[in-house]
Amino acid sequence: MNEYRNFYAGRFVEASSPKRIDVRNPATGEVFTSVPAASEADAVSAVDAARTAQHAWRALPAIERGNALRRLADALIQRAERIGTALAAESGKSLADATSEVVYGVELMRYHAEWARRIEGEVIESDNADETLILRREPIGVVACLIPFNYPIYTLVRKIAPALIAGNTVVVRPSNNTPVSALVFAEAVMDADLPAGLINILTMDHDVARVLSTQPAVGMITLTGSVGAGQIVLDYCKANIAKPSLELGGKTPVIVEPDADIDAVAAAIVAAKTTHCGQVCTSAERLYVHESVHDNLLAKLKAAFSARAFGNRSQDASRMGPLANETSRQRIHAMVERARAEGATVEAGGYLPEGDGYFYPPTLLSGCRQDMEIVREEVFGPVLAVISYAEFDDALALASDHQFGLSSVLFTENYRKAMRAAATIEAGELYINRFPADPYQGFHSGWKKSGLGGDDGKHGMLEFTQTRLVILKH
Repeated sequence: MNEYRNFYAGRFVEASSPKRIDVRNPATGEVFTSVPAASEADAVSAVDAARTAQHAWRALPAIERGNALRRLADALIQRAERIGTALAAESGKSLADATSEVVYGVELMRYHAEWARRIEGEVIESDNADETLILRREPIGVVACLIPFNYPIYTLVRKIAPALIAGNTVVVRPSNNTPVSALVFAEAVMDADLPAGLINILTMDHDVARVLSTQPAVGMITLTGSVGAGQIVLDYCKANIAKPSLELGGKTPVIVEPDADIDAVAAAIVAAKTTHCGQVCTSAERLYVHESVHDNLLAKLKAAFSARAFGNRSQDASRMGPLANETSRQRIHAMVERARAEGATVEAGGYLPEGDGYFYPPTLLSGCRQDMEIVREEVFGPVLAVISYAEFDDALALASDHQFGLSSVLFTENYRKAMRAAATIEAGELYINRFPADPYQGFHSGWKKSGLGGDDGKHGMLEFTQTRLVILKH
C-alpha cells in the first residue's frame, strides 16, 4: 500500500489520529489502500490556513490568480496518468477514462483562469446628480468543497477553479469512496508552487466534515451529492448563515417523439445509461416514448441492454464498470424488485451477478407508471424505466411532474415542439436530440429538489462572489 497524507497549510501533514479510512476497488471489492481520517483539530487547522491565505490571495490582481490556475493546470497535466491510475483503482473506471477525466478537468481549470479579466461589477444610475452607485463583485472567503464519488477529479476542479479565480480559498473534503485521487491531486498543487493554505484537501468522516463546514471562517459550502446530503449541508449553513451551492439528485426524463431517428436514439440511450454504470446525476432515468414507436424502441433497447457486457474495466475497458459499493448495489436491486412487484416487466437485467465486485447489469423496465417508486425516486444506477404516452403535451406534463428538475432530454425534429419544451419543461437543462454532457461554458443548475445555485460558466463563477454596493458622493 502507498502511504497517503492529508494536505493543508501548503504541506502534507502526518495524521494526528490513528483512524484510517479503507478504500476498496469496486471491481473486486478488495481494500487496496487506506487514507488518514482527519481529526477535528486537523479540520480546524485547515480552515485557519485557508483563512490566513485568503487575505493575501484576494488582494492579488485577478490576472495573477489566473496565472496561478494556469500553473496548476500544467502541473495536473504532468501528473494526469498518476492521478488517473489512483482514480481508476478507486472508482472502477478504465485507466483511459480516469486519465481523460483529469485532462477534461484541466481544460475546465484553464477556462476559469480566463475569467481573470472578465469579472465585472456595475455602475448604476443614482437619483442624485452628484452621486454614483458602484456594485462590486467580491470573494466570499473560505469555501468548503464537498466532492462526490462519481467524477471526483472533475468535480473537484469544477468547484475550486471558480472559487479561486474569484479570490476565495478552499478546503476540500473528497468522498470516502474515492479519496486517493484527491490526495494525489494535492501533489500537483505542491508542484505548482501555490500559496500555502490556498488549496487544502483532507479525508474525514461525517462528524469531522460537520466541524469543518461549521467553522466561523467558512462563508460558503458547495456540495454535489444526494438530496439527503444537501439537507444536512443546509443545516451546516445555519451556523454561519453560510452560502449554499448544492447540485443534488436528478431523474432525467427523456421524451421520444415519432419523428425521431429510433436507431440513433436507442444507441444514444444505451451509451448514456451505461456510462459509469449509470452513476451520473444527469443519466436518463425516465423514458417517455410515443405509443406509435414504443414497441420498436423497446425491442431495440432490450436487445442492446441484454448484449451490453459488464466487468472489470482494468481487464477489458469496453465493458460497463461497477457501482461504487455494495450498499448501492443492494439498494438498486431492491428498487427493481419493488418495481417488478408493482407490475413492471423486467425486459433485461434485474439480477444480482455472482462473483467479486459491485456489478449490476443494465436493466430495462417496461410497463412502468408515473406513481411507481422506480419513476419517482433517483436510482443512480444502470436502470431505465419506460412509459408510453399518446400526446406530446402529456409527455411534457409527465416529465415535469416530479420532485427533481436537473436535466431533461427531447428527441424530435419538430421545432415547434422543441420550443414548447424549452419554454415549459421544469428543469434547469434541456438537451434536444442529444444527451447531457454539461458544457463548461453553460450553467448546470437544478430546479426543485435538484439543488440551489449551480456550476459552470459565468454564472457558476459568480456563485463564488458576493456584492458590495459603493455609494460615491462627488
